[in-house]
Order: sequence, then structure tokens, then C-alpha cells
Amino acid sequence: GLAVSGARPGLGEYVRQLWDRRHFIVAFSRAKLTAQYSKAKLGQVWQVATPLLNAMVYFFIFGLLMQRGKAMGGMGIYIPFLVTGVFVFTFTQSSAMAGVRAIAGNLGLVRALHFPRAALPVSFALQQLQQLLFSMGVLVVVLVACGHYPDVAWLVVVPTLVLQFVFNTGLALVMARLGSKTPDLAQLLPFLLRTWMYASGVMYSMTDQLKKAHAPGWVIDVLGANPASVFIDLMRFALIDSFGAGKLPPHVWALAVGWALVVGVGGFVFFWKAEEQYGRG
Repeated sequence: GLAVSGARPGLGEYVRQLWDRRHFIVAFSRAKLTAQYSKAKLGQVWQVATPLLNAMVYFFIFGLLMQRGKAMGGMGIYIPFLVTGVFVFTFTQSSAMAGVRAIAGNLGLVRALHFPRAALPVSFALQQLQQLLFSMGVLVVVLVACGHYPDVAWLVVVPTLVLQFVFNTGLALVMARLGSKTPDLAQLLPFLLRTWMYASGVMYSMTDQLKKAHAPGWVIDVLGANPASVFIDLMRFALIDSFGAGKLPPHVWALAVGWALVVGVGGFVFFWKAEEQYGRG
């Protein structure tokens, strides 16, 4: 009549247990967000300052030294283009980095308490969403300063962020399972993410560069369909007046929904299958 301690529940039961702990997930993400910069003198200001400083570095290199701004029609277009790309990619990048340490960095909690382990990577992805929302306030100021004023198209931001959050959560779950067994992945991941960033057109239009280099059409299509590029393009389409529908990859919404479902649902199932292994060994 005995049951295995910590046995993996069925998928439906696991989802129910996770939903029952939704208040813990939200509270844990808020606590992590508050504690992240608690020892810094500027405190929570760094939530906005960090991605903004990254954007300034890329602007100096690509906008001023490499004159990307002139190639895109002026700084009034390039600055919002760059800042939007940096903020949106940082959301995915930070979710992956937080996910890879979600289990390995919280072994004490995992071993001491019984709860669905997926709560940890989900809460870290939620933390990054909250941080992005702080950054969006700065992005609005940048857009208005460059002559891009709020209009109906800005409503596209909402479904874009929802789909990206689902994708990022699935990515964090995948990274959490892999990182729990291979701690060295946390050291390798920054290099993989940096490569992904340069292939996603964060600082420049990847499509334009590939066309100038006479790259094969399939290469342009593949890089344009990568999830980071898709979400960045949708956000730029929503916020930047001159970034029209002609600059979006074909079937962009199908790609966004597809990536969110495949990685979000697939990542959740992938993580759940190893539920019994976390914190052991």
C-alpha cells in the first residue's frame, strides 16, 4: 500500500498542482525581482538601466561607428529600431539564463519542499516579464522622443508579449532540465545566446544584410523565421511607424503562434518527464 515518494504525477494532475501554487509563483518572482539589485545603491533602477546601457553600447558601435543609422534613414528610425530589438531579445536571453539555473541554483528549496518543480522556471520567466514591463516605460519615452507616437498599432504589443512569454517559459523549462543535469551548460549558454543575438537582427536588419551578401533565399527565410527575430519584428512593426508589414517575414503570426505552442507546450512536457529526478543524485 506504499507509494513512491516524489513520484511523478500524471500530466493533468501536474498542471492542476502547478495552478494551485500560482500565488507562490507570482510571489516568488516578485521577491526575486526585488532581491536582484537589493545590494546595489541604485537598486531597482538597474532593471531599466542594464538593457538601456547595452543599447547605448550597440548604438555607439553600430549606429555611430558603422553608420547603420544613415543606412536606415536616420537616427529617428535607427534608435527605436535598436532599443526595441535589445529590450525584446534581452527578455528571451534573460529567461534562458534564469531557467538554466532554476533547479541547480535552488537545490535547497527543491530538496526541502514538495511542490511541482516547474514552478521555479515559470516564476523566473515571469520575473523577466515583469522586468521587461519596467523597460517598456523607457522604450515609450525613446519612441516618443524620436517622433513615434502611440496609435492603434501599439495594441499589437499585447499578443506579441503573450506569445513571447509562452515561448520564453517553455525555453526556461527546457534549460532548467538540461541545466539540472549539466551545470556546465550555464557557462556555455552565454556564448550560444550571443550567437543567436547576432543572427536575429537585433542591431541591424538581417534580411537587408543577407540580400546585400547575395545569400541564398532559404538562408534568408530560415534566419527570418527564427523565434527571436519573429518576436522582435512583430514588436518593431507595432511600435515603429516606418517598419511596415513589408518588412515582416511571410506568415509571421503563424510563426509566432507556432513557436509559442511548440516550445511552450513541448518544453513543459519535456520538463515534466524528469520531475522525479530533480534534486536527486
